[in-house]
Amino acid sequence: MEIDFTNLLIIVAIGFVAPMILGFFPAVRLPAVVLLIVAGIIVGPAVFGWVEVDEPVRVLSILGLAFLLFLAGLEIDYTRLRGHIATEAVSGFVASFGLALVVGLVLDSAGVVDDALLIAIILSATSLGVVVPVLRDSGRIDSDFGQLVIAAASIADFATIILLTLFFSGESPSVAGTLILLGGFLGVVALLGFAIAGTERLGAVRRVFRHLHGTTAELRVRGAFALLVGLTALATELGLELILGAFLAGSVLKLVDRESSAAREELMDKLDAVGYGVFIPVFFVTVGVGYDLGSLGDPATLAQIPIFVVALLVVRGLPALLYRRSFSRREVLVAGLLQATSLPFIVTATAIGTELGAISGGTAAAFVAAGLVTVVVFPATSLALLGGGRWGAHPRRGSAYSGGM
Repeated sequence: MEIDFTNLLIIVAIGFVAPMILGFFPAVRLPAVVLLIVAGIIVGPAVFGWVEVDEPVRVLSILGLAFLLFLAGLEIDYTRLRGHIATEAVSGFVASFGLALVVGLVLDSAGVVDDALLIAIILSATSLGVVVPVLRDSGRIDSDFGQLVIAAASIADFATIILLTLFFSGESPSVAGTLILLGGFLGVVALLGFAIAGTERLGAVRRVFRHLHGTTAELRVRGAFALLVGLTALATELGLELILGAFLAGSVLKLVDRESSAAREELMDKLDAVGYGVFIPVFFVTVGVGYDLGSLGDPATLAQIPIFVVALLVVRGLPALLYRRSFSRREVLVAGLLQATSLPFIVTATAIGTELGAISGGTAAAFVAAGLVTVVVFPATSLALLGGGRWGAHPRRGSAYSGGM
């Protein structure tokens, strides 16, 4: 069977050129993910029609989404999810989800959306991949403030993925059935984590890994990729969402990896190179290619964009007031802006909702546009308020792609 790679060629070319363009204009604080999506819209059916989503593009795009969630799982520092930081972060998310339910019901009653619960879940998410580079570039990542914001974003990431899987897994017959499958899946993940941790302690295994370290075998990278594909495949076979399997694969690897800090950092660098260098750009450009730009011609859809931006600020920004006893007003404002920044989860959840008929194409397009606004405006504003350097200056987790998650 002959396979045409023309569509994929254009997409990977965009993935190469986009960060280079931003590199020529270092003063522009724009995440490359925005440029990738906009370029996808331009070359896609909505404008020039040069690219369509064929099989090679679709497969690499799915892997890009999986890698994005996998790396998000690896971002979480579980040692920080304890004490008063964990308490405040959990309280903030509970408040956020409560507000999100109210906002979702209001929008549903007003006829703006069709499913209040899906809207509530989408509004409760935060882009962890944006939070990390902003705090890193401002020099606040290791402070109590930075740890709290990262913990809040991590909890939001994990909780919204679980909620989306629980209530909007299309192949499961009911919430109760999904809950049983989810419990079984989490049990398998836990057993796998213990098995990996036990295997790592075996002397023979450690000797093999040391012997092959630095060779073309790349055992640790291959093992990480096998874990990602394995848990993603298991999740989809059970009728759960692939994003859950990918996210938990990263979380498991983070928890069981007992190598030295230098070895962990080396593995992260390699996984970043594979993810952000190969698969993730394809996902974001493909999002643009499939974007329903025509629906924005409807005044009602355009009117939804500022509504969703304000809703994100209310749902994720207001709970940051819970931090005011511990931090300054400026820090609370920054925490609210960063918590209200979201895009990849919006893209994923709206796609799932559209497929299930829980959200219209116009509403999905407006929500993604609102997410684009948040990743363009909120991180740059936060960095300016914190007095940091140029956003995206750091080589790892602070690259232009880091604005994606």
